[in-house]
Amino acid sequence: MEKYFKLQERDTTVRTEILAGLTTFMAMAYILMVNAGMFSELKVVSYNAIYIATAISAVFGTLFIGLVANLPLAQASGMGLNAFFVYTVCFEFGLTYANALTLVLLDGIIFIILTATGLREKIFNSIPDCVKKVIPAGIGLFIAFIGLQDAGLVVASDSTCVSLASFNVFNGSAKWSTIMPLLVTLITLFIIAILSVNKVKGAILYGILSGSVIYYILGAPIKGFYSSITSSFNFNPAASFHDFGTEAFCKVFTQGFDYSGYLAKHSVASLVILIITTALAFCLVDMFDTLGTLYGACSRGNLLTKEGKIPNFEKAMFSDAVATTVGAVCGTSTVTTFVESSAGVAEGGRTGLAAVSTAVFFFIAMFLSPVAQLIPGAATAAALIYVGVLMMKCVVDINWLDPAVSVPAFLTLAMMPMTYNISYGIAFGLIGYVIISAFTGKIKEIKVGTWVVAILFAVMFLLTH
Repeated sequence: MEKYFKLQERDTTVRTEILAGLTTFMAMAYILMVNAGMFSELKVVSYNAIYIATAISAVFGTLFIGLVANLPLAQASGMGLNAFFVYTVCFEFGLTYANALTLVLLDGIIFIILTATGLREKIFNSIPDCVKKVIPAGIGLFIAFIGLQDAGLVVASDSTCVSLASFNVFNGSAKWSTIMPLLVTLITLFIIAILSVNKVKGAILYGILSGSVIYYILGAPIKGFYSSITSSFNFNPAASFHDFGTEAFCKVFTQGFDYSGYLAKHSVASLVILIITTALAFCLVDMFDTLGTLYGACSRGNLLTKEGKIPNFEKAMFSDAVATTVGAVCGTSTVTTFVESSAGVAEGGRTGLAAVSTAVFFFIAMFLSPVAQLIPGAATAAALIYVGVLMMKCVVDINWLDPAVSVPAFLTLAMMPMTYNISYGIAFGLIGYVIISAFTGKIKEIKVGTWVVAILFAVMFLLTH
């Protein structure tokens, strides 16, 4: 392990890496249930089938990036991209589940080619420093926002879009069953902070475990609390694997290229335009989600090279591309590097051994699906909020008094959580940088790659939103 993962060189231990891997798994295990539930709305593929498809692609992608790129990151079907797959490509555009998988497969193949030619690194280098520097902080706000939503502390509001959950038990608008998870999240967050101040190794993991215990203790007064948990247990994975084999696996090849259903209502030209624009959306969002996460997580873990670059960049991007193609074959949406990997990095993960550990836990969860649900979202949400705090330090490197720098930086920082998408934040930052620079006498400083990417993002917004 020392020779392969270079543990001493990165100042870490086997125990720290395994703890980091477990922390990352617990922070992102929700994707197994959320992705399966989302795809089951299509009615042509079951919850169980996508649960297994999501798990297999997560195991493969995470194992690949750990062994090939030696980075403490995890991969799975990306949030946002899965919603685009189901609600936009299938429900709105009218493509079938299998048709949409062909676009994901195309996405992966394009990325393999771009990585092999070195174009993905050139694209990353085209991002201006004012945007690049705040990517970790933008991801931090995004992660914290996800945590606040998962906890139920931030809820939807018709008038203001979001609002604070009710704690009012006196007028009947809140009950113990709804307040208890909120309190668990806050208590867990404070436990993690206190342990971190006291320099306890594994503070985030211990905080999650402590919060889980508190959750089950405080849930005792709630009627049917324990029975509702035990009723969901099913230790027979055979049924899920059967559904996976018949409903999802290789559907991209057996049914994916049959567009007769779409062509019965639309022209061939319409189909061609749809494929091009949708593939462009998949590619841009996936690419910049991965670029942003890689840079943000590596920056947080002090893993960047002296030149400020991501170590083993091409290998990491190749892992992402291959994982996406595998995900398409398994029957799920684009596989990308998860922002929740930052939780493991914050826990001390510095090598691919942490990723391998996460992959092992995903493998176990594949056979014991109820185990992934034992850790309450109230506990893992606190970890995400705390990681968001840790990733904010980079904002001090921005010259906030210079609008040419501060406006693109702020757009990047703000649009990630507000649009629920990492790549959109980068897109607005890039477009803002190009426009401001072009009209303030700095047009010659804009790289050709920056122009190209900004224009592509603008085209994507015009054609897909």
